[in-house]
Amino acid sequence: MPNIRTRSAAKVAASSALPTPPAAPVSTLTLPETGFLRQPQVLAFVPISKSTLWRRIQARTFPEPVKLSERVTVWRAEDIRRWIAQQGQPG
Repeated sequence: MPNIRTRSAAKVAASSALPTPPAAPVSTLTLPETGFLRQPQVLAFVPISKSTLWRRIQARTFPEPVKLSERVTVWRAEDIRRWIAQQGQPG
């Protein structure tokens, strides 16, 4: 009867040997001109946390999201692009 511990160790070794696809660098991401962005996409372009994002929305210092349905919230790419451009300008 084979040793269960040995078989499990072999499985782990085999699974860890699989190549992992490289993660896409942030610099290759491009903000679309138009369209909608979900929260993870917005956060890929705006280096803030989810909590900070929603605090800024509540404080009206970040663009309002659009509710497409009960469970789908998006932002207009144009609004995010405009907000990013405004961050470098003096207030």
